[in-house]
Amino acid sequence: MTIIVKIVPRAGTLNRSPAPHRVVVLAYEGLCTFEFGIVVEMFGLPRPEMSPWYEFSVCGLNKRPVRAIGGITVQPTHGLRDLQHADTIVIPGWPKPIAPPPPELVRALIRAHERGARLVSLCVGSFVLAATGLLNGRRATTHWSFVDAMRKAFPLVRVEPDVLYLDEGDILTSAGSAAGIDLCLHIIRKDFGAIAANAVARRAVVPPHREGGQAQFIDKPIGEAAHPWLSKLLHWAQGRLQGPITVADLARAAHTSKRTLSRRFTATTGASPLQWITGLRLRRAKDLLETTTLSIEEVAQESGFGSAAVFRHHFRVGVKVSPSAYRGRFHRRGARGRK
Repeated sequence: MTIIVKIVPRAGTLNRSPAPHRVVVLAYEGLCTFEFGIVVEMFGLPRPEMSPWYEFSVCGLNKRPVRAIGGITVQPTHGLRDLQHADTIVIPGWPKPIAPPPPELVRALIRAHERGARLVSLCVGSFVLAATGLLNGRRATTHWSFVDAMRKAFPLVRVEPDVLYLDEGDILTSAGSAAGIDLCLHIIRKDFGAIAANAVARRAVVPPHREGGQAQFIDKPIGEAAHPWLSKLLHWAQGRLQGPITVADLARAAHTSKRTLSRRFTATTGASPLQWITGLRLRRAKDLLETTTLSIEEVAQESGFGSAAVFRHHFRVGVKVSPSAYRGRFHRRGARGRK
């Protein structure tokens, strides 16, 4: 079954404003429906209680219908020329982040930005903004699983992986998928104030502001099959996390010198051996917080941090929230006591 969605710019309360803020969202072949839906929910719904509100429209590379994920067809109301009349342009994801976006889209975004438009990306839509060169020398974020790819493809962009969103004034980027909600609420807060943003959040049944960043959701595997020596070291270290592990211990287990080990770690993981061990301890602690009812002190001991104070410090630095806040968010039903 094919569902056809056509979003028409609203009339009514918005027209009372002499110069409404115009938000244009890009629709493209393979449209990410969740990210697109976030933009419609945040900026496109009628909100007569908050007049004036945004003027909202959908543009495509042309006016032809585009197929979105999930069997939905979206009919843009405008082509790329509409970007030249937008105050805010939103790129809601992108189907193939590594592939270059169409040159005509890149040119249209650059012209709109030069005219003064605010550019916004959700999730991997940041790759489109990076392709314009406008992110060079600036901070940006994207979905955590594409951070390395973005750094490699756009070395001049200062990619920050742990945040939910970044505001560089005229260019704003969000982390993975649902972080787009956080960014859109931030934009509403900037444009209309905290009361309006809180009202939109209540209607969407989401918190107006989330503590922490993307780091609390990252579970990046360490010790991939492409690096057998690291996989073996991972297996060795996981069985010894409760006790102290030094660089010398790791070097002996890897049958190499400390200097060679440090060099290989930096080349393979981008971290030092001790940073890698701390990452393993944090993954172990997150698992315990999610699946057990152990106290914070017990989790600290089980994951090798020694004391609750040291554990809380490393957890806040690495995960960006407190252990208690993380447990409150991710604790699973049926959690057990001591393993």
